[in-house]
Amino acid sequence: MKRALLFATLISFLSPAGMMGSTQAADSSPPLVIDGLVKQAQDLTVEDLRGLAAVRREVTFLTDRGEQKATYVGVLLWAVVERAGVDDPAKKWGDLHHVMAVTAKDGYLVMFSLGEIDPNFGNAPIMIAYERNGQPIEGGGLRLVVPGDTHGARDICDVVHIEIR
Repeated sequence: MKRALLFATLISFLSPAGMMGSTQAADSSPPLVIDGLVKQAQDLTVEDLRGLAAVRREVTFLTDRGEQKATYVGVLLWAVVERAGVDDPAKKWGDLHHVMAVTAKDGYLVMFSLGEIDPNFGNAPIMIAYERNGQPIEGGGLRLVVPGDTHGARDICDVVHIEIR
């Protein structure tokens, strides 16, 4: 009996939730850092993003485990970039000269051109989501959602950094 209790205690301590300790909430997440060639670097929390115009998208995409369907709520990636402001001295369409690297907490990275999301050009409705199916994103993090992609490989869980290059 003592062995079973000791084993259960050890397992709960070694689990990710147990290792967080009592001072860190299970739903806390690092801020979303936006930097690089921007006028004003940003450290945005989920609450900051909730203060921007929200969008809602129903998304279907393929994964290695089959088709996934979900409804996401968040903000357009363009709104986040616009908030930071692209720092380019070009007078006309300066944002077309740039790309962005979007990185997850685990290092997974995807690239987009700014023209791809600019409402004057590609107008792709790529978003940073903070809700999935009416619930906060697991762990309180953020997810990059790319509606229209057949495969979900550019959807990123736990987005933590956007660098404008």
